[in-house]
Order: sequence, then C-alpha cells, then structure tokens
Amino acid sequence: MGAVLVLALVTGCGASRAEDSRAEGSESGASSREGNQIQSPASGGVGTVAPGIQVLLEDSLHLVRGRRVGLITNHTGIAPTPDGSTASSIDLLTAHPEVELVALYSPEHGIRGMAEAGERVESSTDGPTGLPIHSLYGATRKPTPAMLDGIDVLLFDIQDVGARYYTYVWTMALAMEAAGERGIPFVVLDRPNPIGGLQVQGNVLEPDFATFVGLYPVPMRHGLTPGELARLLSAQFGVGGPLSVVPARGWVRRMTFAETGLPWVAPSPNMPDPTSALHYPGTCLFEGTNLSVGRGTDRPFQQIGAPFLDGAALAEVLNAAGLPGIRFEPARFVPEAPGDGKWAGVEVEGVRFVATGPDYDPTRAAVAALAAARRLGGPDWEWREAHFDRLAGNAALREGIDAGLPPTTLTAGWGDQIAAFRRLSADHLIYPEERE
Repeated sequence: MGAVLVLALVTGCGASRAEDSRAEGSESGASSREGNQIQSPASGGVGTVAPGIQVLLEDSLHLVRGRRVGLITNHTGIAPTPDGSTASSIDLLTAHPEVELVALYSPEHGIRGMAEAGERVESSTDGPTGLPIHSLYGATRKPTPAMLDGIDVLLFDIQDVGARYYTYVWTMALAMEAAGERGIPFVVLDRPNPIGGLQVQGNVLEPDFATFVGLYPVPMRHGLTPGELARLLSAQFGVGGPLSVVPARGWVRRMTFAETGLPWVAPSPNMPDPTSALHYPGTCLFEGTNLSVGRGTDRPFQQIGAPFLDGAALAEVLNAAGLPGIRFEPARFVPEAPGDGKWAGVEVEGVRFVATGPDYDPTRAAVAALAAARRLGGPDWEWREAHFDRLAGNAALREGIDAGLPPTTLTAGWGDQIAAFRRLSADHLIYPEERE
C-alpha cells in the first residue's frame, strides 16, 4: 500500500493541494432537490466551515479531473452557495465542466434519506440527471464489480453522526474494500463530526460481534470524522486501496455543530437535530429492548419509555446517581407511526435525557438507565438479545445488567479501552482541538 493522502488543513483559509501525510496505509446526496429536513445554522455564520465537496471543487479538482466519477451520497451531501442557499453534491459535480459524474450509490435510508431504519432500498435512476443509483442497502451492502464498471474514482460524501451504530461509515468501509479490490482510488469528502471530536466514550466493539452496526473495533462514540475513520481503517486494518481525504476546511474538534455555520440536514428520519445525535451513542442501546427510544415523536433518541414504567421513579433513581453533565426528567409521550413497531399510538412513561454540561457521557448515562429500567420494569422488560448484543458490541453488558451488577462495574473496563483506542487513532487525526 502507498501513503494516505490528505489535504493540508489550514484553519479559516484555503487548503493547499494534496500532500503526502506519510501515514501508513494506502494512497490516495442525493440531490437536495426533494425530501430534506434542513435547519438553518444557529450561529457561527455561513462559511465558517467548508465541507469537503466545496474544498474539492475550489482547490483539489485534480483528484477527479478527467476521470469517470462515482459518488456515494444522500441528501446530506450539500454545500453552501454564494447566494446563501445550498446545492447538492450531485448537482455541483454534474454541473462542473471538468467533472464526469457517471454513477450514484445510496446508503441506508436511501438517496433522499426517507426510508425507515432497516428498510430495504432498491436501486433506481436519479430523475434530474438520469444517472443510475446503485443501492448499497438492498441486495448488497458492498458495491459489486458490475456497479463499479467504468468508474475511475469513487467519492464518499455523507454526514455521519459520530456513533458506532450509525451505518453510513460502514457503507464507506465496504465501498473502500470494493474499490481497493479493483485498484480504484477512494476519496472521502469530509464533514464535521456533529457531536464534536474531543470526547471518545463507551466500550470498544469486540471483533466477534462485528456487524453492519459496527464492523470494526471502535468505541460507541468514536470522536472521528468519516475521513479520519477512513484513514484509521486503511492504516490499522488494511481496508481498501488508494485513499485521499479532502478535509472540511475550518473545522476544529472543539466545535459544536452550530458553530460550523453549516445547516443541519436530518441524516435519517429520526435524527432531527444535533441534540438527538448527542444522546444517540447511549440511547440507541435501548433499540435492543422493548422500550421506545422516541421514534415517532419530536425528540427521538432524547427519551425512552414504555407503558409499564414509572417515569418519576426512574428519574429519581437516575438523578440520585449524580452522573455528571446530565439531568433526567420524567416524561410521557406517544410514539406515532414509530417505524420500529414499539408502542405505536400508546402513551408511554419514562425519562428524557437533558445534557447540562460538556462532561456528559451518553454511553454511561444509558448504561445507568438500562440497569435502572431493567430493575423497575420487572417481568414486563424484554430484551431483543441478538440486536442488543450487536449494538453493545458484546454479550457481557446485557448479561451483567441481568445479573444486577451496578453501572460502575458494568463500565469498569471502558476507560482502558478508550485509552487504547486514542493511541491507535492518534496518528490518523486531521483536525486540531482549537483554532490556532
């Protein structure tokens, strides 16, 4: 393998052309025309951060010029335009006179992000461009050789949420493998981690539990951008072949998403805002139980509940634990057409997770909530064992909760796992902690 290429990152100004990072490894949206849920940036000013697609077209066109381009994307693949609106990566590449976009590839939830979690997505044709859309969440999750016929370079441009369970980065990993097998260069058009790049939390997945909600041993909250994760996968696990990363210019690890100046586009139907994304590395574990995670409400992944729970009692137990950076509020809600089949149209009781400080750890908060809800739920509690273990990355967490172990014991080894992962990933980070 050659050297991974990454553009030099210059905070707040134009990035230089590709440079050899000398890391060990390999060298190197759907159209926003319909179906998007886009929130205007809350602060920071449009243009504070330029996503990788913008940097590619302004500075690094040499990566695609004169090549037949394939693009893995969905509705989150957008960039700001001079008039203050946004344009999709598909439209930007199609309109560029020096780019020949020939094929599109869609992840889970489809090219417009409207399909429910786990719903099969069929291949189709993009109406505005007439380009084929090869589904990577249908008959296959890895691009087939036929899907890559005629492709000279494969791009990835999708907004991730920074959690191991979110499948977009595993679509990226499988596409890296497929491209590498054919010697096709792979280019990640990077985007910010919307829940920040400082915190790394949770456990590290055990390899025997590798699935599409966690293909490689990374933490529940990994603290990486897609480009950084691609560099890690390439260098440490030998994934793929020629790799380039076009950074998100101006992003630093300490940034909140609001500070990026980029609009939030809900990357999946139940990820309406960065608040849901912040809690997701923890509350997603409840998908492996019979509790609702708030799908079908205005606060998915911010609250959990079931008809058999006493929300006030659960909140009291959890608040008494004194976990830093988090408050638990009693909650009642009714999931409407939730998509996961849990308690549709039924009022449930539980708790709402309210982050109160930067020391909030959603993964440890969720373990505490799982243990308390399991105890208070009594005989009405149910595991979806196989799915929970896939999400947890082991069977030990579920077995420990069933055994009545306290949360401190359940998470006792996590600190060492995170320290080891930080050492493993350190050489593959692109962005500084703060502006220089």
